Amino acid sequence: MAASSTLEKKRTNLFLILSGVFLSNALLAELIGVKIFSGEALFGMPGAQIGIMGEKFDFNLTAGVIIWPVVFVTTDIINEYFGKEGVKKVSVLTVILILYAFLVITVVTGLPPAAFWLELNNQDADGNPFNIDFAFNSIYRQGLGIIIGSVAAFLVSQFLDATVFHWLRGFTGSSKIWLRATGSTLVSQLVDSLVVLFIAFYVFGNWPLSLVLSVAAINYIYKFFIAIVLTPLLYLAHYLIDGYLGHRVAENMIEKAATKSQE
Repeated sequence: MAASSTLEKKRTNLFLILSGVFLSNALLAELIGVKIFSGEALFGMPGAQIGIMGEKFDFNLTAGVIIWPVVFVTTDIINEYFGKEGVKKVSVLTVILILYAFLVITVVTGLPPAAFWLELNNQDADGNPFNIDFAFNSIYRQGLGIIIGSVAAFLVSQFLDATVFHWLRGFTGSSKIWLRATGSTLVSQLVDSLVVLFIAFYVFGNWPLSLVLSVAAINYIYKFFIAIVLTPLLYLAHYLIDGYLGHRVAENMIEKAATKSQE
């Protein structure tokens, strides 16, 4: 009885830790995503000027991609030990909290600024005029199209990732985690890259479809590369989790998750 209770506690702790990592990184990626950085400049290189559909593009990426790969890896780990149901639960909860965060931001950015706060922050480090309230609102506010696009893309890609993961497991069995994890991520992130830009900038914005497809291609090239590079982390996570739960318990959880997910 005591052993069963300890085991259940370990399972619960594992799900809470994985969910916390998943949720915090997904929420942070949404909040910091308003900043666009140059991938080439990060390494002191000139713009790549990659030709796509008659246009030339550099690797200008949202800051959210810095931590979004953590969500990729965590999704696959949750999928492996808790199945599609586990991924769906944490994904829906994450979307609810993201929408809550944007609601709070909308309310907060609408509050009138205190006069002394504006006076104390009325110039930048070089002495140039600076409106901190305008800067605060510009950073935190996001358009309705971007919010809807990112949330829709997130849910669709997460559910697709969970489905493809276990579809591939039907062929690989318990081996080749690199194949089902990387394969599911590559498929889901292709859809994610297209859906978020299509809704945010084509449906709600004024981007031509060719621009949406071109920018989505640049984003996907990055995600494709990162998904492959991070594959060793999955094996490290497996090693640590199996050590925490015990190899036999971990294997039972994985098999149970796979069976339930394929029903």
